Amino acid sequence: MPIKVLIVDDDPVLCEFIQEVLASENIQAHVITDSMQAAARLREERFDAVFLDMNMPALDGIELAKRIRSSGLNQSTPLVMITGEQDQKAVQRAFQVGVNLSLFKPVDRVRLMRLLNAADNFIQHQRTLVTRVKVSKGVSIELGERRLSGTTLDLSVGGMLVQSSATLPVGSSVRVGLKLQPGKPPVQFEARVVRVSGDDCMGLQIERNTGEDQDLKNFLLPLILTKNA
Repeated sequence: MPIKVLIVDDDPVLCEFIQEVLASENIQAHVITDSMQAAARLREERFDAVFLDMNMPALDGIELAKRIRSSGLNQSTPLVMITGEQDQKAVQRAFQVGVNLSLFKPVDRVRLMRLLNAADNFIQHQRTLVTRVKVSKGVSIELGERRLSGTTLDLSVGGMLVQSSATLPVGSSVRVGLKLQPGKPPVQFEARVVRVSGDDCMGLQIERNTGEDQDLKNFLLPLILTKNA
């Protein structure tokens, strides 16, 4: 699958330039010049990286980055802040809200290619984390005294789609037991409900675990490599 990037900047000329450079590297680039529209799209669609202009009307780059990092499909997506600010405090604020890289104006091909080279390993790592494979494994979900049982419909290092006996409200923090191997104890996770589909399917985002994440990675990695081959 080609890398898919979203460019959010109210300067259409700069957006077109970045889009052309990315296309020359076989990167699928989408452009939005309105940050509010970008916020809505980022809630519905996952990207491999997002370029944000620091200074935009409505939502500036800092506020949009905060929203992306707070929840949703792109919570761990690499973020690149485009800025003309040379003030280190402004750059630090961007990194504090979860931005990964900065791209200083004036943007030229050399700077952009240098950034792409620096970001490549990070993007590929994040793609591995979110690659979902169709696999059916038993799962238990606990919220306080309530306990649900179900099976996974797909699974990634960072989350899962579960068909369960009922659903829980979006935003619920839950305890998950995932039965990866017969005869072995379930792998335990803390997760959050990030979406609900119908009355029996939930998307769960893994937030913290008990140190057993390597078991999940070891189980999924051969399946992911086969899928991406």
